[in-house]
Amino acid sequence: MSSRRKFLHSSAAGLAGLATAPLAAAALPGPPAVGKPLVISTWDAGLNANRGAWKILGAGGYALDAVEAGVMVTEAEQSCCVGLGANPDREGIVTLDACIMDDKYGCGSVAALERIKHPISVARRVMERTPHVMLVGPGAQQFAVAQGFPLEAQKLSPDAEKAYREWLKTSQYKPIINVENSGTRPTGPAGGANNHDTIAMLALDAQGRLSGSCTTSGMGFKMRGRLGDSPIIGAGLFVDPEVGAAAATGQGEDVIRMAGSHTVVELMRQGRSPQAACQEAVARVAKIKGAQARDIQVAFIAVNRQGQIGAYALQKGFSYSLSTTDTPRLVNSEYFLK
Repeated sequence: MSSRRKFLHSSAAGLAGLATAPLAAAALPGPPAVGKPLVISTWDAGLNANRGAWKILGAGGYALDAVEAGVMVTEAEQSCCVGLGANPDREGIVTLDACIMDDKYGCGSVAALERIKHPISVARRVMERTPHVMLVGPGAQQFAVAQGFPLEAQKLSPDAEKAYREWLKTSQYKPIINVENSGTRPTGPAGGANNHDTIAMLALDAQGRLSGSCTTSGMGFKMRGRLGDSPIIGAGLFVDPEVGAAAATGQGEDVIRMAGSHTVVELMRQGRSPQAACQEAVARVAKIKGAQARDIQVAFIAVNRQGQIGAYALQKGFSYSLSTTDTPRLVNSEYFLK
């Protein structure tokens, strides 16, 4: 027990030392500005999503329309972690979260939404047709129906049903880092690998307008009512049209506790490049978590008004999708913990 305490103490001290090191000296050089239009999104699921967004951006369209259409592609796909085909909470019910921001500080969000295929579109309606920013639970569903969104059947997809029955055998809940890479369901015990995912997207259109979106079903087999960072403006997503935009992925609780995406944008306001801002935000997560940082993944993507992008992760394994033409490419992010 004594040796274990020493190990934890030394690990925490090491991580804290890294996190408090002068980042200006160690910061990676930011990539050159890729110009506009552009779209960047999290994980390999972003490849198809970017194609959906580019149909609008490539034709000279509005960034807000692009980030909505892009993540709708992922919401419609049958994956573990985004949309109605996703893994349920521990009560066997799929709940969806989403938020969206435009180039005029407008924002809308829905959380714990059930039986609606495209929560990102409902979030946009909240932004454009109500005086509010966020609607949750039954109220969000009631609003969606009033806006003409059909109620889908209250049932699990075949894959989700299988995963849920497998999870019930142990009812264990243990988030695993980098599960977003595959977007598929676990081949081993449910509740382990592939139990959470998010797609977040940022776009800069040909007119220089910034917008962002984020959508998820949250962590698979989560406690009923649990929310992560994805629907929270300033945590999972933040857009400041005068500065830039940022979005997060990974363990939402740790993004929320340091207002992750807002932090990245504020660092850009202070003069950091998107790359340096993402790196400094990740370093703060590492400092906060100490030795536990190795048990989680958190990553950020960012873009500024000049068309310069950034991406940085706590651990190895995060990838992002980038489009400056109609052919998206997958890029492996730099990371903090070596």
